[in-house]
Amino acid sequence: MVVDPRLLRGALQGRLIVSVQAPQGSPMRDPSVIAAMAEASLANGAVGVRLESPEHIGAVRQRCPGALIVGLWKRVYPDSSVYITPGWEEVRAVWAAGADIVAIDATARFRPGGEDLASLIERSQRDLGAPLMADADSLENGLSAAALGCQWVGTTLFGYTESTADQRPPAWELLPLLRQQLPPETALICEGGISSADQAARALAAGADSVVVGTAITGVDLQVAAYVERMAAGR
Repeated sequence: MVVDPRLLRGALQGRLIVSVQAPQGSPMRDPSVIAAMAEASLANGAVGVRLESPEHIGAVRQRCPGALIVGLWKRVYPDSSVYITPGWEEVRAVWAAGADIVAIDATARFRPGGEDLASLIERSQRDLGAPLMADADSLENGLSAAALGCQWVGTTLFGYTESTADQRPPAWELLPLLRQQLPPETALICEGGISSADQAARALAAGADSVVVGTAITGVDLQVAAYVERMAAGR
Protein backbone atom coordinates (compact mmCIF):
# COMPACT_ATOMS: atom_id res chain seq x y z
CA MET A 1 0.00 0.00 0.00
CA VAL A 2 1.35 3.40 -1.01
CA VAL A 3 0.68 5.91 1.77
CA ASP A 4 -0.06 9.55 0.99
CA PRO A 5 3.06 11.51 2.07
CA ARG A 6 0.82 13.94 3.93
CA LEU A 7 -0.06 11.14 6.32
CA LEU A 8 3.52 10.37 7.28
CA ARG A 9 4.64 11.26 10.77
CA GLY A 10 7.12 13.88 9.58
CA ALA A 11 4.44 15.80 7.70
CA LEU A 12 2.27 16.06 10.81
CA GLN A 13 4.77 17.14 13.41
CA GLY A 14 3.64 20.20 15.30
CA ARG A 15 0.49 20.58 13.19
CA LEU A 16 -3.17 21.09 14.08
CA ILE A 17 -6.10 18.99 12.86
CA VAL A 18 -9.52 20.54 13.42
CA SER A 19 -12.46 18.25 14.15
CA VAL A 20 -15.40 19.83 12.34
CA GLN A 21 -18.47 18.10 13.70
CA ALA A 22 -21.89 19.02 15.04
CA PRO A 23 -24.37 17.01 17.11
CA GLN A 24 -27.57 15.51 15.73
CA GLY A 25 -30.33 18.10 15.59
CA SER A 26 -28.00 21.09 15.43
CA PRO A 27 -28.41 23.63 12.62
CA MET A 28 -24.60 23.53 12.41
CA ARG A 29 -24.85 19.96 11.09
CA ASP A 30 -25.76 21.19 7.61
CA PRO A 31 -23.13 19.92 5.12
CA SER A 32 -22.57 23.40 3.71
CA VAL A 33 -21.90 24.77 7.21
CA ILE A 34 -19.49 21.92 7.98
CA ALA A 35 -17.71 22.56 4.67
CA ALA A 36 -17.41 26.28 5.38
CA MET A 37 -15.92 25.64 8.83
CA ALA A 38 -13.51 23.12 7.33
CA GLU A 39 -12.40 25.60 4.68
CA ALA A 40 -11.88 28.32 7.31
CA SER A 41 -9.81 25.91 9.43
CA LEU A 42 -7.58 24.95 6.52
CA ALA A 43 -7.21 28.56 5.36
CA ASN A 44 -5.90 29.52 8.79
CA GLY A 45 -3.20 26.88 9.01
CA ALA A 46 -4.76 23.55 10.00
CA VAL A 47 -3.02 20.65 8.29
CA GLY A 48 -6.28 18.73 8.02
CA VAL A 49 -9.82 18.22 9.27
CA ARG A 50 -11.58 15.37 11.00
CA LEU A 51 -15.12 14.82 9.73
CA GLU A 52 -18.04 12.61 10.69
CA SER A 53 -20.31 10.90 8.15
CA PRO A 54 -19.91 10.21 4.43
CA GLU A 55 -22.21 13.17 3.69
CA HIS A 56 -19.94 15.67 5.42
CA ILE A 57 -16.77 14.12 4.01
CA GLY A 58 -18.22 14.43 0.51
CA ALA A 59 -19.26 18.05 1.07
CA VAL A 60 -15.80 19.06 2.27
CA ARG A 61 -14.06 17.10 -0.50
CA GLN A 62 -16.14 18.97 -3.07
CA ARG A 63 -15.48 22.40 -1.53
CA CYS A 64 -11.84 21.74 -0.60
CA PRO A 65 -10.48 19.24 -3.14
CA GLY A 66 -6.98 19.23 -1.69
CA ALA A 67 -7.98 18.91 1.96
CA LEU A 68 -6.42 16.26 4.18
CA ILE A 69 -9.49 14.51 5.57
CA VAL A 70 -9.65 12.16 8.53
CA GLY A 71 -13.01 10.47 8.11
CA LEU A 72 -15.24 8.51 10.43
CA TRP A 73 -18.87 7.53 10.76
CA LYS A 74 -20.59 7.33 14.13
CA ARG A 75 -23.22 4.61 14.17
CA VAL A 76 -24.89 3.05 17.19
CA TYR A 77 -25.68 -0.67 17.36
CA PRO A 78 -27.70 -2.35 20.14
CA ASP A 79 -25.16 -5.11 20.78
CA SER A 80 -22.04 -2.96 21.23
CA SER A 81 -20.76 0.27 22.75
CA VAL A 82 -18.38 0.75 19.79
CA TYR A 83 -19.67 3.56 17.56
CA ILE A 84 -16.74 5.20 15.73
CA THR A 85 -16.62 3.54 12.29
CA PRO A 86 -17.47 0.23 13.93
CA GLY A 87 -17.41 -2.12 10.95
CA TRP A 88 -16.64 -2.87 7.33
CA GLU A 89 -19.75 -1.15 5.97
CA GLU A 90 -18.77 2.11 7.66
CA VAL A 91 -15.11 1.91 6.67
CA ARG A 92 -16.04 1.34 3.04
CA ALA A 93 -18.54 4.24 3.01
CA VAL A 94 -16.11 6.68 4.64
CA TRP A 95 -13.36 5.75 2.19
CA ALA A 96 -15.68 6.00 -0.82
CA ALA A 97 -16.80 9.47 0.31
CA GLY A 98 -13.26 10.79 -0.06
CA ALA A 99 -11.41 10.39 3.25
CA ASP A 100 -7.62 10.19 3.11
CA ILE A 101 -7.41 8.21 6.35
CA VAL A 102 -10.21 6.37 8.15
CA ALA A 103 -10.55 6.64 11.92
CA ILE A 104 -11.80 3.50 13.65
CA ASP A 105 -12.48 2.47 17.23
CA ALA A 106 -9.40 0.47 18.20
CA THR A 107 -10.39 -0.49 21.73
CA ALA A 108 -10.72 -4.07 22.94
CA ARG A 109 -14.50 -3.81 23.28
CA PHE A 110 -16.94 -6.20 21.61
CA ARG A 111 -17.76 -4.89 18.14
CA PRO A 112 -21.18 -4.97 16.45
CA GLY A 113 -21.92 -8.45 15.22
CA GLY A 114 -18.72 -9.70 16.86
CA GLU A 115 -16.56 -8.38 14.01
CA ASP A 116 -12.87 -8.83 14.75
CA LEU A 117 -10.69 -5.70 14.86
CA ALA A 118 -7.66 -7.41 13.35
CA SER A 119 -9.75 -8.71 10.45
CA LEU A 120 -11.32 -5.29 9.91
CA ILE A 121 -7.91 -3.61 9.72
CA GLU A 122 -6.54 -6.28 7.39
CA ARG A 123 -9.55 -6.11 5.07
CA SER A 124 -9.58 -2.31 5.00
CA GLN A 125 -5.99 -2.18 3.88
CA ARG A 126 -6.11 -5.19 1.56
CA ASP A 127 -9.36 -4.42 -0.27
CA LEU A 128 -9.34 -0.61 -0.14
CA GLY A 129 -5.75 0.41 0.51
CA ALA A 130 -7.16 2.64 3.23
CA PRO A 131 -4.73 4.06 5.81
CA LEU A 132 -6.20 3.92 9.31
CA MET A 133 -6.19 6.03 12.45
CA ALA A 134 -6.70 3.98 15.60
CA ASP A 135 -8.91 5.75 18.12
CA ALA A 136 -7.48 4.15 21.25
CA ASP A 137 -8.12 4.42 24.98
CA SER A 138 -5.02 2.83 26.51
CA LEU A 139 -1.36 2.02 26.01
CA GLU A 140 -2.10 -1.64 25.34
CA ASN A 141 -4.76 -0.95 22.73
CA GLY A 142 -2.75 1.77 21.03
CA LEU A 143 0.29 -0.48 20.67
CA SER A 144 -1.86 -3.37 19.49
CA ALA A 145 -3.48 -1.22 16.79
CA ALA A 146 -0.08 -0.10 15.52
CA ALA A 147 1.11 -3.71 15.42
CA LEU A 148 -1.99 -4.61 13.40
CA GLY A 149 -1.14 -1.97 10.80
CA CYS A 150 -2.72 1.36 11.77
CA GLN A 151 -0.57 4.25 10.55
CA TRP A 152 -1.83 6.72 13.19
CA VAL A 153 -2.67 6.12 16.84
CA GLY A 154 -4.83 8.65 18.67
CA THR A 155 -5.81 9.07 22.31
CA THR A 156 -9.38 9.80 21.19
CA LEU A 157 -11.18 7.37 23.48
CA PHE A 158 -9.11 7.84 26.64
CA GLY A 159 -11.69 8.55 29.33
CA TYR A 160 -14.62 7.49 27.15
CA THR A 161 -14.61 3.70 27.49
CA GLU A 162 -15.82 1.54 30.32
CA SER A 163 -12.27 0.69 31.39
CA THR A 164 -11.11 4.34 31.40
CA ALA A 165 -14.29 5.99 32.70
CA ASP A 166 -12.50 7.08 35.88
CA GLN A 167 -9.97 9.10 33.85
CA ARG A 168 -10.37 12.48 32.23
CA PRO A 169 -8.77 13.67 29.00
CA PRO A 170 -6.38 15.04 27.84
CA ALA A 171 -4.27 11.89 28.13
CA TRP A 172 -1.20 13.59 29.58
CA GLU A 173 0.31 10.45 31.13
CA LEU A 174 -0.53 8.21 28.17
CA LEU A 175 1.12 10.33 25.47
CA PRO A 176 4.78 9.86 26.50
CA LEU A 177 4.26 6.14 27.11
CA LEU A 178 2.82 5.67 23.64
CA ARG A 179 5.56 7.72 22.00
CA GLN A 180 8.27 5.70 23.74
CA GLN A 181 6.81 2.37 22.64
CA LEU A 182 5.16 2.99 19.28
CA PRO A 183 7.15 2.21 16.12
CA PRO A 184 9.12 5.28 14.97
CA GLU A 185 7.06 5.58 11.79
CA THR A 186 3.70 5.58 13.58
CA ALA A 187 2.16 9.02 14.07
CA LEU A 188 0.84 9.78 17.55
CA ILE A 189 -2.20 12.04 17.65
CA CYS A 190 -3.48 13.73 20.79
CA GLU A 191 -7.25 14.00 20.64
CA GLY A 192 -9.73 14.61 23.41
CA GLY A 193 -10.06 17.36 25.97
CA ILE A 194 -7.75 19.94 24.40
CA SER A 195 -9.39 23.29 25.15
CA SER A 196 -6.64 25.87 24.63
CA ALA A 197 -3.59 26.64 22.53
CA ASP A 198 -1.42 26.17 25.62
CA GLN A 199 -2.78 22.66 26.10
CA ALA A 200 -2.12 21.86 22.44
CA ALA A 201 1.50 22.94 22.87
CA ARG A 202 1.74 20.83 26.03
CA ALA A 203 0.49 17.79 24.09
CA LEU A 204 3.27 18.24 21.53
CA ALA A 205 5.82 18.49 24.33
CA ALA A 206 4.43 15.26 25.81
CA GLY A 207 5.11 13.35 22.60
CA ALA A 208 2.22 13.97 20.23
CA ASP A 209 3.07 14.60 16.58
CA SER A 210 -0.22 16.37 15.91
CA VAL A 211 -3.19 17.57 17.93
CA VAL A 212 -6.89 17.31 17.11
CA VAL A 213 -9.11 20.05 18.51
CA GLY A 214 -12.86 20.02 18.05
CA THR A 215 -15.26 21.48 20.59
CA ALA A 216 -12.98 24.34 21.61
CA ILE A 217 -12.88 25.58 18.00
CA THR A 218 -15.95 24.34 16.13
CA GLY A 219 -18.30 23.15 18.88
CA VAL A 220 -20.71 26.09 18.84
CA ASP A 221 -23.56 24.13 20.43
CA LEU A 222 -21.55 22.80 23.36
CA GLN A 223 -19.60 26.01 23.89
CA VAL A 224 -22.70 28.20 24.07
CA ALA A 225 -24.46 25.72 26.35
CA ALA A 226 -21.45 25.69 28.70
CA TYR A 227 -21.39 29.48 28.93
CA VAL A 228 -25.13 29.67 29.57
CA GLU A 229 -24.99 26.96 32.23
CA ARG A 230 -22.06 28.53 34.06
CA MET A 231 -23.55 32.02 33.96
CA ALA A 232 -26.90 30.74 35.21
CA ALA A 233 -25.18 28.98 38.11
CA GLY A 234 -23.57 32.26 39.12
CA ARG A 235 -26.80 34.24 39.32
